[in-house]
Amino acid sequence: MTNPTAAILVIGDEILSGRTKDKNIGWLAEELTKLGISLCEARVIGDEKEVIIMHVTHLSDAFDYVFTSGGIGPTHDDITAACIAKAFGVEIERRKEAVELLESFIKKENLNEARLKMAEVPVGAELIYNPVSKAPGFRMQNVYVM
Repeated sequence: MTNPTAAILVIGDEILSGRTKDKNIGWLAEELTKLGISLCEARVIGDEKEVIIMHVTHLSDAFDYVFTSGGIGPTHDDITAACIAKAFGVEIERRKEAVELLESFIKKENLNEARLKMAEVPVGAELIYNPVSKAPGFRMQNVYVM
């Protein structure tokens, strides 16, 4: 019997430009190895809608697990959640539970529209608890968005 397989998709123009250094690939590779999951591929791509959709679709079909990092913060180019929804053929929704998590961490007067965007996930996605900022990640089928 072979180990389950995984891929990591790092999303962000800031990674490709060098403004931000990736710290997730090495950490996740170590954690997956501990769990007996074989990391087979890591890709770094920019914030381009069609590129994200294409890579998510391909990796989801090719591996047991896909982990993404980048792209779900409160900035103008955070399109990952919408791209994941499109890759799986579903709509995106502002999830009440996700808004409540954000409200438990961010003062109401600071919870603007950009921050509320972090509560938007594909319909049918399972929220992933985030103990650091409360902004949840989510799982859509075999794709884990962090």
